[in-house]
Amino acid sequence: MEDMKIYFGQNEGVGVLSTSNQSGEVNGAIFSRPHCMEDGTIAFIMPERLSYANLSDNPHAHYLFLQEGPGYKGKRLSLTKVAEEKDTERLFELRKREGGKDPENPRHLVFFRIEKELPLLGVK
Repeated sequence: MEDMKIYFGQNEGVGVLSTSNQSGEVNGAIFSRPHCMEDGTIAFIMPERLSYANLSDNPHAHYLFLQEGPGYKGKRLSLTKVAEEKDTERLFELRKREGGKDPENPRHLVFFRIEKELPLLGVK
């Protein structure tokens, strides 16, 4: 996990989290770089929107990260949701923006196990 923490700490870029509901309808949404946790999971801060709702139906997701710079470099991560927290102190410590709890727009810290890691281009 340390290499993942270093990678996301050193590289800027654009991330897309893809989820699907029980019927297989897919959604893709822009997400920031994941938070790399000490237990080896990664986490995203999520509002209660479509991606979050899909994860209630189907715990599997995919994260594509396009690294900033020339060419096409990045990562593809196959993920499984393993836990979540709602409006916790840890969530607010990880948030970069200022702001406290907002009962009308709750946030969840959603944790994922990385099932598979692939480069952006090519297959291993």
